[in-house]
Amino acid sequence: MKKIGLTTTVPIEIFVAAGYTPIDLNNIFVTSEDYLKYIEIAERDGFPKSICAWIKGLYGVCIAHNITEIVGVIGGDCSNTKALADLLAYKGIKVYDFSYPQSHAKEDLEAELRKLMNLLKVDITEVEKKRVEFNQVRALAHEVDRLTYEELKVSGFENHLYLVNCSDFEGDATKYANTLKKAIEDMTLREPIKKKLRLGYIGVPPMTADLYSFVEQFDASIIYNEVQREFSFPRAAQAQNIFDQYNDYTYPYESSFRIKEINKQIKERKLDGLIHYTQAFCHRAIDDIIIKATIDLPILNIEGDQQNSLDARTKLRLEAFLDMLSDLKGAY
Repeated sequence: MKKIGLTTTVPIEIFVAAGYTPIDLNNIFVTSEDYLKYIEIAERDGFPKSICAWIKGLYGVCIAHNITEIVGVIGGDCSNTKALADLLAYKGIKVYDFSYPQSHAKEDLEAELRKLMNLLKVDITEVEKKRVEFNQVRALAHEVDRLTYEELKVSGFENHLYLVNCSDFEGDATKYANTLKKAIEDMTLREPIKKKLRLGYIGVPPMTADLYSFVEQFDASIIYNEVQREFSFPRAAQAQNIFDQYNDYTYPYESSFRIKEINKQIKERKLDGLIHYTQAFCHRAIDDIIIKATIDLPILNIEGDQQNSLDARTKLRLEAFLDMLSDLKGAY
């Protein structure tokens, strides 16, 4: 099957039905031992310092790995993706534009999805068949999530990893299903990871994955990964079709829709506090204003840039935040 690069989570059912193997460019970038080389490729080609590291990384991955086709999500994700898509098209890479409609109207999303299906010459029946197949894999990821917050047998990092990879199933849904099944077998045999503080992580998946192990040093555990969980489509079982499913995906739409689900998870998971991660030079940092005004829970906003590990200042802020939460919890 032909490979196609993804700049974020998209309706992969359509592309697989069209004979493609979707590859999430973000995962190649952030998991690379030499991830900075991708940023360097972008900066050598003229990207300014003030552009988000993720955008540079996506560009670098495309160039370094000779990606010939990508899906550029120009609405509902990064505000820089349109410029990135234009540049990649100029470089000879075929770009399929896709937008999550700002209106969040189901009929507008349906029009976008049908346009994509027509372009790729796939039928809705084929797409729905893939959706049912992939939702069985996603259900396994949901079990990993349940084991995280109900039985406390999964670390925050493991939860992050298994959910975030639902964006492309690591290129092979069947193989990824087997990976999840094996992981679940192992996880169910574990003793619970008992920590005093139950934390939520909201915002885009972090560049600094050591965040998870760092908070565990302070008797805390991250048991909710907001966007990573959305990549697994946690409410897929209630969707009647692909239009419902992708309209119910919170990440690309208005803040109020996203916050409603966050508040639901705060209550269900009995969270003590939230860590809101934003990327330097990203427009989503502005969301922090609304989030702090509408979520009644202590929230710490941390910002990442090019480094893939926490800096000393961020560690200090996290430690102070966790100390405060511990004091608050001990007071009741």
